[in-house]
Amino acid sequence: MLSKVEALSIEKAIAGGNLPELVSAVRETVKMVSRTPVNVAVTGDSGNGMSSFINALRNIGHEEEASAPVGVLKTTQTHACYLSPHFPNVVLWDLPGTVSAAQSLENYATEMQFSRYDFFIIIASEQFSMNHVMLAKTVEDMGKQFYIVWTKLDMDLNTSALPKGQLGKIIRENILENLQKQRVCEPPIFLVSSFDPLSYDFPKLRDSLQMDLMKNRRHELLQNLSHTCERAVNDKVSFLQKKIATESLQDACGISDADDLAACLKAYQLLFGVDDESLWQVAQRVGRTFADYTNITKSCDVQGLSTRNWKLTCMTCTVFRAFLGLLRCIPWLGNLTIHYFRRKKQRCLLEIVAEDTKAILRKVLEDSIIPQ
Repeated sequence: MLSKVEALSIEKAIAGGNLPELVSAVRETVKMVSRTPVNVAVTGDSGNGMSSFINALRNIGHEEEASAPVGVLKTTQTHACYLSPHFPNVVLWDLPGTVSAAQSLENYATEMQFSRYDFFIIIASEQFSMNHVMLAKTVEDMGKQFYIVWTKLDMDLNTSALPKGQLGKIIRENILENLQKQRVCEPPIFLVSSFDPLSYDFPKLRDSLQMDLMKNRRHELLQNLSHTCERAVNDKVSFLQKKIATESLQDACGISDADDLAACLKAYQLLFGVDDESLWQVAQRVGRTFADYTNITKSCDVQGLSTRNWKLTCMTCTVFRAFLGLLRCIPWLGNLTIHYFRRKKQRCLLEIVAEDTKAILRKVLEDSIIPQ
């Protein structure tokens, strides 16, 4: 989640229609978030080798002082955290196995506080049980990413007459078959040996985990920033809608003639910071072209809007203008109708510019967060 200071700086930039300032605020937020630890939970049935896997992932031996305790009996009775220089700003959490949980499997997620973790690695060996399936379903239902890691592949190969490729295929198919029974989407599956962290799928696992954790961090940041920006735009729209209702747009954005749609459009674009000059500045700051932003907007000019938006098309056509001209002959009805449709055109323009602003902000956030 964004801190209060970070959210306020972004809301301030949007409220002021200052997109270049928004880019600076987002980049500062990215720096802060990059230093925020990502919590990775390692879980599975007791005896599946979660602690051994964590040691192997950290490239340390079981005998080293900083290693996670391992043994034939259940050695992890409460969750413990470990760090690794190979995964900076990542906290690996060794959770007690599902069998050793004090409560039933249905309450395991609550007992282990699954909501505090950003990513999950579900460890399995010997068999892929219903516990593993339900763990995967629980994590998926929470909208979080997870891996399935089959450990002790070396032991499986020693006790099987099948070649490595065929045995690996059978293990993967068995895992997928069990997941599909509960309609769990296919996750990344890695077959490894915790006693040989340089072989099998372990190197691929390390590379994938580093990449996915980075993508996960960026995705979460993008979602949080998008929600903050959208809320700020909606607040601004609400404020301007009140001004339209009271026909006091001149006070809000300097619109002197509410019937001049071209002037109103420019005023709204300037107010939201999506005018040409602002877009040029943003494009230069994030290494994009001016066209990258103008191509996703609908509100480039009134003439184009009038042909693409049916509401504006109706309210600006010659026949409709002639109709309003006739109504002027009836003072009370004419004035009432003219004011009504004037406000309606203003609200329509405002909604279009606001939607354009949200689309541009989304792209600005993506271009600021994701390296080119």
